[in-house]
Amino acid sequence: MNSESDYRAYFLGPKSENQAWVRAEFQSILGHWFRWRKELFPSDAPAISKKDRTSPSFLIAREKMAQGLEELTNLLTAEIPKFTPRYIGHMVSELALPALMGHFAMLLHNPNNTSQEASTIGSRIEVDVIAMLAKMLGFDPEIATGHITGGGTVANFEAVWRARFRQDHWLSLTLYLAENLGVRLDLFDGAHMGWKRFSELLDLYKVPIDDLRGYSAVAGNPHDFAERISKALGIKYRGPILLVPENKHFSWSKATNIFGFGEQAFWPIPLDATGKSDVAELQKLIEKAKDEHRPISMVVSVAGTTETGEIDPIDQTQGILNAALARERIDIWHHIDAAYGGFMCSMLRGNHPNVLNVGNKAALSAIAQAHSVTIDPHKLGYVPYACGAIITRDDQTYSVSGFKAPYLERQLGVPDRWSTTLEGSRSAAGAAATWLTGKTLGFDSEGIGRVIADTILAARKFKKDIGETLPFVHFLAPSETNILCFSICEHGWSLNKANNITQKMFERFEKCPEFSLSLTTLSIEAHNNMITQHVAGFSGQLDSDKLVLLRCVFMNPFWQDPDISEKLTHEISEKMSSWFKELL
Repeated sequence: MNSESDYRAYFLGPKSENQAWVRAEFQSILGHWFRWRKELFPSDAPAISKKDRTSPSFLIAREKMAQGLEELTNLLTAEIPKFTPRYIGHMVSELALPALMGHFAMLLHNPNNTSQEASTIGSRIEVDVIAMLAKMLGFDPEIATGHITGGGTVANFEAVWRARFRQDHWLSLTLYLAENLGVRLDLFDGAHMGWKRFSELLDLYKVPIDDLRGYSAVAGNPHDFAERISKALGIKYRGPILLVPENKHFSWSKATNIFGFGEQAFWPIPLDATGKSDVAELQKLIEKAKDEHRPISMVVSVAGTTETGEIDPIDQTQGILNAALARERIDIWHHIDAAYGGFMCSMLRGNHPNVLNVGNKAALSAIAQAHSVTIDPHKLGYVPYACGAIITRDDQTYSVSGFKAPYLERQLGVPDRWSTTLEGSRSAAGAAATWLTGKTLGFDSEGIGRVIADTILAARKFKKDIGETLPFVHFLAPSETNILCFSICEHGWSLNKANNITQKMFERFEKCPEFSLSLTTLSIEAHNNMITQHVAGFSGQLDSDKLVLLRCVFMNPFWQDPDISEKLTHEISEKMSSWFKELL
């Protein structure tokens, strides 16, 4: 992309400023679709004649459709207007035009990416998209793989599925060696042996890989497996665990339930004073898991937390896991939940300056060392719902479909993807939307990275202006990305009183048609250090087990316009000032 191009051309605009050429482009899409259908099989006779189209029953049907469509469009005028800069509520905003057009064009053809027989072009585009996203994240696009999902939750599940698949192979071999040959591996070492050692042990002890199916917890009975491996190794086997930060998305609690791990298998990683994963505590949990013979199915880092947008120290976590691999040959799966923040990696690639601090640059740069990543184009990719993606660093890591070592196969060469995806039918529309966005706007610092950088700058300016204007607004630190959280309180107020007034302020915004903000709550159990520091900022008493915050997500690309940002900031400031006086 030309670094001098104006990215505002890639969005319709809050007043439909680009409507003329957008209308023409959509007409062009429809025109192409119409011509394709007309010209495809010239010898076929029309299925609907002119006489049919003018018959009373036909005209009645058309009128019913017209009335229904009018009713729907009228209903949609009451939908939340997420395209406007006045909407700063959640992780959704104005859609990028290439994404909207790509989605629409592919939707007309309705391919199903479950199979190449149902989606010749859609499947090919999906492969291209995964390569684009992989490159943006720092992976080698020639060997990284993955697929488009229905969102970040499903993508996280896909990672759990794959991590469990490989660890089950290693545990199966551990049980096989103990029961058949009397070779007792340490359970924790066996559960994290890595593919290289797995192959070495297969060769050393002449183990037919097909025989391992009878020793698998996944392919067989997990309860039977637990009894057998406990007896064979002389330990009490209690199953694998997941290490996920306390700032987790709700999908991780779902994952422990759906995959049968059990709630006690969810070991939360405590957070530091900035609300990020505490790597020192992570190290302790790894040692605890080792002492208790609990295999670690995966360690999760978050790039862009749901509540505050913060980025975990991915590089430091990866450093701990790299050291364990080098020192003890302990291979632990590292998954990055970058559903929101993954597109911030675009600011690392290209020549346009980015606005990330040193810590976040290092964290995002380390994503390429992880095993798998979740990323949502329907968030900071400005793509329509629903479009997520699971990306792994290579074919071996992506493997999951069968037990007979498919990690040795090139999964992209498999005609049908249904066996390697949790979802069966998958629309190609999300892939097309992401593909066209990458081809035009671009996934580097001169394209979508510049959009995101400007949203971060807009958030910083809003924080500065509101902070200087409204002394009762206390922002949550550190606020490093384009999400701002703040509470409403005066110096010396207790946390409970601040929560009460903040809640009431949100209720005013809920009734206000001009602006949309969101509300979030942090628990003292998970965010103790962060909340303690926040309350200390207004010298308040810590008399509640939670912190209630107003939350603003600055995703809209038009907040970079000084006239828009100044006007809207002034309006918000005026409203909050007036409401605050009424609430006292």
